[in-house]
Amino acid sequence: MSQSRTYQVRTYGCQMNVHDSERLSGLLEDAGYARAAEDTTADIVVFNTCAVRENADNRLYGNLGHLRPVKDANPGMQIAVGGCLAQKDRGEIVRRAPWVDVVFGTHNIGSLPTLLERARVQREAQVEIAESLEHFPSTLPSRRESAYAAWVSISVGCNNTCTFCIVPALRGKEQDRRPGDVLAEVRALVDEGVSEITLLGQNVNAYGSGFGDRQAFSKLLRACGEIEGLERVRFTSPHPRDFTDDVIEAMAETPNVMPQLHMPLQSGSSKVLKDMRRSYRQERFLGIVEKVRAAMPEAAITTDIIVGFPGETEEDFAETLHVVREARFAMAFTFQYSKRPGTPAATMDGQVPPEVVKDRYQRLVDLQDQISWEENQKLVGREVELLVAEGEGKKDGEHHRLSGRAPDNRLVHFAVGDGDRPRPGDTVTVGVTYAAPHHLVADSGIRELRRTRAGDAWAARNGAPVRADKPEVLLGMPRVGAPAEQPAAVGGCCDA
Repeated sequence: MSQSRTYQVRTYGCQMNVHDSERLSGLLEDAGYARAAEDTTADIVVFNTCAVRENADNRLYGNLGHLRPVKDANPGMQIAVGGCLAQKDRGEIVRRAPWVDVVFGTHNIGSLPTLLERARVQREAQVEIAESLEHFPSTLPSRRESAYAAWVSISVGCNNTCTFCIVPALRGKEQDRRPGDVLAEVRALVDEGVSEITLLGQNVNAYGSGFGDRQAFSKLLRACGEIEGLERVRFTSPHPRDFTDDVIEAMAETPNVMPQLHMPLQSGSSKVLKDMRRSYRQERFLGIVEKVRAAMPEAAITTDIIVGFPGETEEDFAETLHVVREARFAMAFTFQYSKRPGTPAATMDGQVPPEVVKDRYQRLVDLQDQISWEENQKLVGREVELLVAEGEGKKDGEHHRLSGRAPDNRLVHFAVGDGDRPRPGDTVTVGVTYAAPHHLVADSGIRELRRTRAGDAWAARNGAPVRADKPEVLLGMPRVGAPAEQPAAVGGCCDA
């Protein structure tokens, strides 16, 4: 195979798919492919699909249709489809789109290079769907998108039976990695310059059930706290059923575990939660929120909410609004319920009319936006330390700003002066000057810049000077008080 053959991976869906795509890229580069430059036609196009939303199929087949004339005009081009939708549809993909060369599932992503070569030699489509995991994703080669932040998968699969979710059928039963393997990967990433890791699992805090240790997750968090050079630890997504006090204690007592929690609510109605087969009720969820806030008053809590689940009444929806008001989420990812073929909810009685779902959805978004804005306004005038990010602010160039994430994961766009310019992976301390529902702005200048090994790793990857001849730390910017109130900016996968 020529070294000049190029690839492109298109990713849809959750963080687990993003993590898998990094492995797919690593596998292809290990096999001699090179990433295609932007605005060029790749020799290999890989779709890593999601099956959570109702229109996932239409989106995939629409994109495949757009690629057909491109492939016709480029002999030798190959198209591969993997991920949850491939696991579900299998040979149906090749039947509906016969120009696809390879279909592979969630359990055998390591087979992709072999399947591509086999399809090229045999000149016929290769469909290979494994029924159980062949290689834990983290054991495969990786091409990480970020030099300073990384995903670390601690488990795959899910043992829950939520009636709206098809993921367990496609990802399989939960399988946990041994703690030593997880920590070895984290240490290796830190040695490469990574300063922030996110622990991944379909139900991340159920970790340990596979080897009989109910406190394995809290122990893992504490062990991450002992790794020198690891500055930030996050995790997603926990299930309220498995959220135990030892996890809250570990979060509060481990300095590098960030004061941030993303915990899916799905509905505030205990009746709807029962219909969803979510094994907790409203009181349980709000009790966890109360305990987290008592242990970490500054914690930002975010969530997922589904509106219009079959059988949801106006009273049920009012219960969801009640929880939103009580919990005061920093942000909520809100979804209008959509049928997913193959799930129990798709055939339930009491399907809510679309116009009712749309109305409830808008009312929920309006309420959450108001709460998010009010919570963000509390930070105006305060200093925050940011991990400088890459590609987070779409208008940063226009506004002469960079962007970063605060410890609680809030997005902050900050002004950059004429002095030393921070790199992605460096940290800066800034004063917040303005709040909108979904971001903060810090236009008072950088008060402190700390150059980090993570910033060095970013510079080395991008061919920039690893260290500038400027001082390591810039101090002495004046403090800025809260400005006059400004109008709010208006803006708008269920993980567990």
